[in-house]
Amino acid sequence: MDGKVAVVTGAASGIGHATADRFRAEGATVIGWDLEGSDAAVDVRDEAAIEAGFAAVVAAHGRLDAVVHAAGVAGGGPVHLVPGDEWSRVIDINLTGTFLVGKHAVTVMLRQDAVDGERGSIVNLASVEGLAGTEGGSSYNAAKGGVVILTKNMAIDYGRSGIRVNAICPGFIDTPMLRSVFTMDGMEPIKRDITAAHQLGRLGRAEEIAAVALFLCSSDASFVTGVALPVDGGYTAGHRHGVSELMGLA
Repeated sequence: MDGKVAVVTGAASGIGHATADRFRAEGATVIGWDLEGSDAAVDVRDEAAIEAGFAAVVAAHGRLDAVVHAAGVAGGGPVHLVPGDEWSRVIDINLTGTFLVGKHAVTVMLRQDAVDGERGSIVNLASVEGLAGTEGGSSYNAAKGGVVILTKNMAIDYGRSGIRVNAICPGFIDTPMLRSVFTMDGMEPIKRDITAAHQLGRLGRAEEIAAVALFLCSSDASFVTGVALPVDGGYTAGHRHGVSELMGLA
């Protein structure tokens, strides 16, 4: 990533923070966006702020090579219990925010010259919950499912212009956002069950997602676009029912 200019949203904590750190370690110039605690205060629901943010990046650094859109919030519940304004909050941040960041990132990338045939790379953070439902997921799952399809459509629309667009679908990652969910009353046995559903027997780490984001934005992934890549410790591989233990496996 030497010499590359990257914007990382949600950069103040969790996956976004780990991604910004990893990109900097690999030689990129990184501009982190978040509501606070990062390089620039940008609300991903605010289209004018996003457009101005990208303009400032180009004015300062000359181009935009990569965007990792990691900003997001938790939310959900059975649909009959989800207030309309809560549904809108989750969709606006997780899905509409992805659209707005992607819209203005692509606009900038289309204006710049290609380097080695590529104008830029965008990575959207979706979720395994955007690939399959989970009980009580409703708004969060709907938003992340939308991110997956939006990513594929962007890959189709902009591939011939030299812009790659991919999504990462993390499993359950040990971040402040997930911890805030697991510390709610009654969640301890659910946390154990969810952890066991990952075939590696543990939750993921933010830096493991950052490593995949780095790959997708690098020249090593130059033929990768339109992918919704699970990085999930085997969560989406299938289910365990105890048969392995009968055969002498752990």
